[in-house]
Amino acid sequence: MQTPSERRPLKKSRAMRLVPVKNRDISEEPQASGDILIQYPTIMKPWIAKWVRRFKGTAQNSGFRKLQLDNLGTEVWKMIDGKRTVQDIVVRFARIHQLGARESESAVTQFLRDLGKRGVIGLRE
Repeated sequence: MQTPSERRPLKKSRAMRLVPVKNRDISEEPQASGDILIQYPTIMKPWIAKWVRRFKGTAQNSGFRKLQLDNLGTEVWKMIDGKRTVQDIVVRFARIHQLGARESESAVTQFLRDLGKRGVIGLRE
């Protein structure tokens, strides 16, 4: 099995065909403003877990973090339905906000990348 650092980066054409999927362990809380507050489990990095186990005897992932989405983040979040591809979301976002393809692609993919790093979403083919 390859480690993340050994994996080759995805080609753009393949990455745009992936489907974002929400983590089952998150909770969404609509705010009065219409935005969404996401609560997601804290994921401990393996090297940190090693040190925690060493000093505490256990290294369970415990606790949750919160992420307050703004109106644009909420909009993209609502488009993540497990059916739409990244490309579909980019095109729809561009159309709604009358943006160019590059600008929309940059904004949406960066947002999805950030969610992925936090473990809030995953991508499937």
